[in-house]
Amino acid sequence: MAARLVPTSGVLGFAGRITAPEDNGTVRSSGLRLAGAPLPVVGTVRIYTCGITPYDVTHLGHAATFVWSDVLGGVLGAIGVDVVTSRNVTDVDDVLTHAAAVRGRYYDEFALSQEFLFERDMQALRVHRPTHAPRARHHVPHVQHLAVALLAAGAAYERDGAVYFRGAGIAERAGLDRDRALELAAAFGDDPTDPRKDDPFDVPVWRPSGEADPAWPSPWGWGRPGWHAECAAMAAATLGLTVDVLVGGEDLTFPHHAYQAAMVEAAVGVTPFARRQVHVGAVRKDGTKMAKSTGNLTLVADLLESYTPSAVRLMLLDRPYGSAWDFDPALLDGAAARVERLYAAAGRVGGDTGHDAVLTALLDDLDVPHALAVAEEEGGAAARFLLRVLALD
Repeated sequence: MAARLVPTSGVLGFAGRITAPEDNGTVRSSGLRLAGAPLPVVGTVRIYTCGITPYDVTHLGHAATFVWSDVLGGVLGAIGVDVVTSRNVTDVDDVLTHAAAVRGRYYDEFALSQEFLFERDMQALRVHRPTHAPRARHHVPHVQHLAVALLAAGAAYERDGAVYFRGAGIAERAGLDRDRALELAAAFGDDPTDPRKDDPFDVPVWRPSGEADPAWPSPWGWGRPGWHAECAAMAAATLGLTVDVLVGGEDLTFPHHAYQAAMVEAAVGVTPFARRQVHVGAVRKDGTKMAKSTGNLTLVADLLESYTPSAVRLMLLDRPYGSAWDFDPALLDGAAARVERLYAAAGRVGGDTGHDAVLTALLDDLDVPHALAVAEEEGGAAARFLLRVLALD
């Protein structure tokens, strides 16, 4: 993801002004379109990717998000932009606490063991390690800072040892009708029926802990962070009060990303929290979204026993990133065959003019299918460039 090297001092004399083979004299940093709109960048791009709750193994639904985020970083690096990334680990979560208790383990120790397995799968898939990998339990003080700022701004209130963020209007801002928003809020554990709330769409920034819950001291009593507040605090602590791109699964659009952004914006008065949001389409199996809760998982580790990392990556990437799709083993066979065709194309002479066409496709909302078609047809330098940017080589 590193930027292209340039001279640190200006070159004196005409004889030293050598043009690099890949340099066509065009600076492409203003050419990126993302989430349907131009995203000009200067110098450094900050990408926050919503990571894992480490209580189970990595499945294709996880992998799709992290591979797409990785490709975004690779494309930005190809146009000479520095990329700073943050991918969190939500290791304070009631689901994790319960899963650890069932196994007779402490929540934090169990989370670390699951995080190790996740990182092993990411390394196998050639996903770059993020610049920052914040864990929620290390950022509890930052959640408290967020809560205090929201209280001071009148955007939150304290009740019975909890701090609630005022969420009225968040659903409308996200473009959802009330019934659908309430359904999603309940599905993600925000409990719209909680009688302590002023409004069903209010969510906890801080909440009291029972005997079996992890707990930290706070001005409101012993407690733990709310989920949306954790991501808001971790993003702000590692990347600053705004980010260029927020990446996550499409199922996180509401309530998680909507509240994450709204909390930071309300606390500090800087908008927007994210210049663009990239939501990766769900991976389904037999028509049902792949998820731990349903148990219909296809595990990355299992696929890598029979297929190369390049084949798995290409299967995840050979479509618009926002499209939901159904996993079928035949897709892997097709991806493996296409990787071999790309290798063969890369060995051909030529493709210099196709290099720019491949990059143009990738800058157009990460249009990998078009870039693949150009690379196969042009071969040579164009195919080698695409293989490198997609980490398929």
